[in-house]
Amino acid sequence: MFKKILFILLALISAFVIYVVLQPDAYKVERSVTIAAPADKVFENVNNLRKWEAWSPWAKIDPDAKIAFEGPDAGKGAAMTWNGNDEVGEGKMTVVESDPNKAVNIKVSFTRPFEGGTNSDFSFTPKGDQTDVAWSMHGTHSFMEKAFCVVFNGLGMMGKDIDKGLSQLKSVVEQA
Repeated sequence: MFKKILFILLALISAFVIYVVLQPDAYKVERSVTIAAPADKVFENVNNLRKWEAWSPWAKIDPDAKIAFEGPDAGKGAAMTWNGNDEVGEGKMTVVESDPNKAVNIKVSFTRPFEGGTNSDFSFTPKGDQTDVAWSMHGTHSFMEKAFCVVFNGLGMMGKDIDKGLSQLKSVVEQA
């Protein structure tokens, strides 16, 4: 009986490992929102990392997190580091491309609770007196990151965070 249970357990673990291995390495999660403001007003709230505290979906998770800024206030080369509790961890965001009122691309590196990274891209499309904003996060996953995504619906969680951030960005910009 013990051998049968052990065999079933090994078969389940093997099936899980195979399933995780077969998941694509590349991922992309994208959401969008329309904001009742011109592109330049929306752009400045994304391009300047110092303004993220007002709308970022992660800013209020750990109010005691240590935040520091490097480089220019906004645009290419602007960077923000954070070191917080286990929920927000530690890492760095760096603006790698900034096309005024059109796009902001950010490299995000995590050092805690795990090492990894992602790319965070924003695009701004004027529509009369409104702006369509698209936010995507994309990159590649290691085996462990794919396993996390399978078990905890990591991409779904990422999508919820992006939705929350876009909603808060919309609120901040439209109330300004």
